Amino acid sequence: MARLPLALALLVGIAPARAEEAPKAPAAAPSVAVTPVVPGKPARQPYLSDAMAPDTTAILPPPPRGQSAAETADKAAFTATRSLKGSPRWDLAATDVADGASAILDDFACVIGQRIDQTRAPALMTLLERSRLDIAHAVRGPKDHYRRIRPFVGNEAEICVVRSAEIGNAFSFPSSHAAQGWAYAAIMAAIMPAKATDFFQRARSYGESRVVCGLHWMSDVQAGAIAGGIVFGALQGDAGFRADLERARVEVTKLIASGGTAPDQAICAREAVGRAPIL
Repeated sequence: MARLPLALALLVGIAPARAEEAPKAPAAAPSVAVTPVVPGKPARQPYLSDAMAPDTTAILPPPPRGQSAAETADKAAFTATRSLKGSPRWDLAATDVADGASAILDDFACVIGQRIDQTRAPALMTLLERSRLDIAHAVRGPKDHYRRIRPFVGNEAEICVVRSAEIGNAFSFPSSHAAQGWAYAAIMAAIMPAKATDFFQRARSYGESRVVCGLHWMSDVQAGAIAGGIVFGALQGDAGFRADLERARVEVTKLIASGGTAPDQAICAREAVGRAPIL
């Protein structure tokens, strides 16, 4: 079965575009200096215009065909991970249900070495919140195009959340959680390159939590990670993103130097469990 390092290989292969090579039209979205996000409130404007956003429906391979070897592997992964209920890995997966910039930044606390006070990090939060809109755009097209049904629909298998029509009716491919985790790991690795390996390890386990939870097929998660890498690569060509990334780097460096609240070591121990393969 293909594993998430494929997505990392794709991400590494996308070289940041030089400023002089960035397209001149349409204009880049304004940077955080122009449209700051109030901490705790979502961004309203992505960095990439519709014209500049990559067509992930055209880029991503389709989900496995019915009765293919890949579909059989997806079903086997779903069945095998039902046995994880009650384990520390299941508990981590349930915690990883939370998504978005605030939640995932908290998930990175053990990697960073401290919990970042998000009210003191407006540049970082704006960078993550605005990027999330680009990530959402990247997964929306394939979800609506393929309309893949989630693995728990039509059966009574255990999942790590309460079943609802909302999650049952939401399409499965690709995983938006995996896309967010991978793109945010890439952003944080650009800010703190010495921690790159740890950020991507956490992003991988965050995506795999969707399989453990029974909310996504494994191929959904793999495609989501690739989508996250695609978005990060495309963002390199946007001048507003690059400016905001540099502001966030300066801001985070100062916050780390000033010290902060240490992450909960029990949480860090639980996250360490997630580094092991789920299958």
